Amino acid sequence: MTITQLQYVLAVAEYKNFTLAAEKSFVTQPTLSMQVQKLEDELGVLIFDRGKKPITITEVGKKIVDQAKNIVAEAERIKDIVDQDKGFIGGDYTLGIIPTVMPTLLPMFLNTFIKKYPKVNLIIKEQPTDALIRNLLDGHLDAAIAATPLEIEFIKERPLYYEPFVGYVPQNHRLSGEQLLTTEHLDVSDILLLQDGHCFRDGVINLCKSTKNIQGEQFKIESGSFETLVSLADEGMGMTLLPYLNTLQLESNKKRNLKPFKSPSPAREISLIYHKSELKIQITDALREVISSIVRGAIAFQDVKIISPLAKN
Repeated sequence: MTITQLQYVLAVAEYKNFTLAAEKSFVTQPTLSMQVQKLEDELGVLIFDRGKKPITITEVGKKIVDQAKNIVAEAERIKDIVDQDKGFIGGDYTLGIIPTVMPTLLPMFLNTFIKKYPKVNLIIKEQPTDALIRNLLDGHLDAAIAATPLEIEFIKERPLYYEPFVGYVPQNHRLSGEQLLTTEHLDVSDILLLQDGHCFRDGVINLCKSTKNIQGEQFKIESGSFETLVSLADEGMGMTLLPYLNTLQLESNKKRNLKPFKSPSPAREISLIYHKSELKIQITDALREVISSIVRGAIAFQDVKIISPLAKN
């Protein structure tokens, strides 16, 4: 049994196809198939049922795949130990970021980080929270930036910053005369929201999928773009809520429509999350230090009330 064989098994388990698994592993399909077959022969069991399309994992194969993930991760830790001992911060590092954070946060820290740590090959992927969690578990991401708390056993969370929400209220809206908003002002029936977001509960507005009825016409908003919500608000279809960093990018004429919340302002916690195995932790620590130092100066609000994204029954 070799680490390489286990890596091939994990590739087949992920892609459910030997040809695609070989392509992603940068080997020929016969080479990969032969190594997987050798491992099955050694163990005396079938890991994959090749008679089905796509390929399925046998019951014992599922247990083998789970253990293979642990073994491969621990093998990678050996190189990690050496890198940490040498104080080396470099190599490939794949970071996932949720869509509502990516456009504002990435330009703030990327240039600084790559200049400070030129030996790190930073690979950025924009993904929703569910995909980030899945890819952290499968080892396809080294870390991610997401709204927390998530309270998932295998994930560690380290807060980066707390981002207040700000109301975007067009001139003709019922709340346009208010200087400061409170959660009691908000009515979910006239708030434009994202499809996937993080929710307020118990009288505090939710950033969730919303279906609205305007003059008998029903429409469903499934946009990950705050710019779209601002445009709809300007057309008289309601108000919306924006994370504070998004408001910095608004045109000056639109900034007049911003309404801060009465202190403490509701906010979301944005954290750097990673697998509890802490692989490449030296890069993770470096990334957190750079982001925290930059964002700390950009967000002036201090008195905030954190709104948990966890759904409540």
